[in-house]
Amino acid sequence: MTPLSPYGPPEPPERSTYRVPGERPTLMRMRRRRRRSVLLGLLVLAAAGGMMVGRGGEPPAESPAPTQGRMGHGGGVDAQPAPTSYPSVGAGRFTGADGDTPVYGEDGPLRRYRVTVERGTGQDAHAFAAAVDSVLTDPRSWIASGELRVQRVADVGTADFTIYLATPVTSERMCAEGGLTTERYTSCRLPGQVIINLARWMEAVPDYGAPLDTYRTYVVNHEVGHEFGFEHEACPGPGEPAPVMQQQTYGLQGCVANAWPYLDGRRYAGDIVP
Repeated sequence: MTPLSPYGPPEPPERSTYRVPGERPTLMRMRRRRRRSVLLGLLVLAAAGGMMVGRGGEPPAESPAPTQGRMGHGGGVDAQPAPTSYPSVGAGRFTGADGDTPVYGEDGPLRRYRVTVERGTGQDAHAFAAAVDSVLTDPRSWIASGELRVQRVADVGTADFTIYLATPVTSERMCAEGGLTTERYTSCRLPGQVIINLARWMEAVPDYGAPLDTYRTYVVNHEVGHEFGFEHEACPGPGEPAPVMQQQTYGLQGCVANAWPYLDGRRYAGDIVP
């Protein structure tokens, strides 16, 4: 027996078209050939028509509608695709953003923070610092209380806490040193350390229902809120904005995504989660 090919059984040989010299094909054989020629021509025309339709004969697919800005009071940015290319592990060393910002806030104690990015993440420390600054200096953020001021500094010796952007592996290791389990998924806060998981910064979470910038604003306000002494809060009710101290990363529980601790000039909060 002939062993079977790993790519499948051999195809049967084609029927020979050799004709004895001088032999004339029968009328039936001529008709078969004519039919084959006609069918081949029709197939060629159909294939060409399909190529034309695929290249421009068919109207372009309708673009998906942008996500509604300001969903859940989360912000006014348009929806944007979430980048998905990022490393799961970096160098384990961090680069800090240079320079100090002005002091923001009306009154109260001054909380100074540093911003650093893990090397090997492909993220720029100054760009990340600018994003963090825009959140913490916004009048809807924690300074809205009128009893707290913030300033970003470059000097580790003068900073009260540091905000890290770390890969999933590094962030898990850092959080575990404080007894917290993140499964390489969530961000965390330890005393003096706000650790933002790069995966969440790049992708947000499934079914969040708001643009990526809204989630980024939320995660900064949430983890820094812990540094300022705030605890987890619950969703007030279906359709209501989620409190910024709600664990929105694990689901909205019927609430709508919200990135700010102050809405319409007032502190917006839910019941404390025991």
